[in-house]
Amino acid sequence: MTAEGRTIVLAGGTSAAGIAITRALVDAGARVIATGRSAAGLGAARDAGAETHMADATSLKDMNRLAGALEAVDAVIPLVGGWRGGGGLIGQSDDDFAALLPALEAVRATSRAFDALLHASDAGRFAIVSSTAVARPLAGGANYAAVKAASEAWARALAHGFAKHARDAGEPLRAASVIFRAKALEPDALATAVVRLWDAAADELNDRVIELG
Repeated sequence: MTAEGRTIVLAGGTSAAGIAITRALVDAGARVIATGRSAAGLGAARDAGAETHMADATSLKDMNRLAGALEAVDAVIPLVGGWRGGGGLIGQSDDDFAALLPALEAVRATSRAFDALLHASDAGRFAIVSSTAVARPLAGGANYAAVKAASEAWARALAHGFAKHARDAGEPLRAASVIFRAKALEPDALATAVVRLWDAAADELNDRVIELG
């Protein structure tokens, strides 16, 4: 299997990482659908070859609307992110924590909205971008590490859901939930890893943590 002919949703896909992933997937022959809340950002995604939708990746309502408009989806990758921190544990402010929470909210909303479509694909993939901070959280980045750890827990629960669905249906596992971890995110490295999501079967990928760099 390859990415060719696949339909991939990049939720919040207007960042540098989203643009790099779009270009790599389009070059591989995939259809890319990018969402965002900025007209300028969506313009850049269109220039890279994506179809675009003005939608909030953290909104279950918006993601349900998009899922309902699509006949088939082979992968969903929420790309809402960012970093705020410093100041040791005492410096982990409520405002910083609130600013980081959309990353988790996007993982929750997209996985719930597109669950049925990913089950229906012959090779569904859900992937999140996490951080090595989960394995070694520091006081000055406690808010960030906590949100990433929660996102990983959700992605692993989704992996369990994929496996249980296949087992209950008496079918082979076809969908996989994957966690990409990076210390410092390199958009091109992430893009390459996304294209390779179809290099292995779902039972080899599901619930797997892939270190980038």
